Amino acid sequence: MTVLPVRTVPDPVLRTAASPVPAGADVRALMADMIETMHAVGGVGLAAPQVGVGLRVFVFDVAGVAGHVVNPVLETAGQALREPGEGCLSVPGLRYHPARAAEAVVRGTDVDGNPVEHRGTGLLARCLQHETDHLDGILYVDRLDGEERREARRRMRAGEVDRAARRIGAARAAAVSSVFGAPAAPAAGTGAAR
Repeated sequence: MTVLPVRTVPDPVLRTAASPVPAGADVRALMADMIETMHAVGGVGLAAPQVGVGLRVFVFDVAGVAGHVVNPVLETAGQALREPGEGCLSVPGLRYHPARAAEAVVRGTDVDGNPVEHRGTGLLARCLQHETDHLDGILYVDRLDGEERREARRRMRAGEVDRAARRIGAARAAAVSSVFGAPAAPAAGTGAAR
C-alpha cells in the first residue's frame, strides 16, 4: 500500500465531476491506497479526486465505523445542521459550518461489485455528504452562506490554504517518513487538512 499525495485547491481535479467506475473494474489497489492515505493524514474520509483520480469512489472511517463505496448515490433527510464545524484535507487550514442534513444514506457497491448501503447521523452523515460532494466537484466551502462564504473566499485568495498546505504537507511527510522508514514528500501543489 502507498500513501498518496492529497490534492489541494486550486487543483482542477477537485472541481471536476468524477466518472463512474465501469462494471468489472478492479479498484482494490486504489481503495487500499486511499485507506492508507486517509489514516496517514488523519482524515475521516477521502474521495478519489482528492488523490488525483477522477473516479466515483470514497472511503471513510468515522469513530470506528469504516467503509468504502463505489459509484455512490446519496439520499439525505432531516433538518439542516451547521454544527459541528467541518474541514477538508483538500482545503487545509480552514474550518467552517456548511449546512448538512442530519441523516444520510449512500448506496453503491463494494470493490467486489456487491451492493452496499451506509447510513449515518451526526459526523458520519456529514462525512458521507462531504465525500459524495467531492465526487461531484463540489467543495464544502461552496456550501457556505453569507459572511462565512465571503471569509472563506477571502482567505483562499489571500493564500492561507497554500501556506497551510505547505506547512501541513511538510509535517505529514515527516510523520509518514518516521512511520514507514522512507522519505515521503507531498507532490508539488499538494498538502492535507481535514
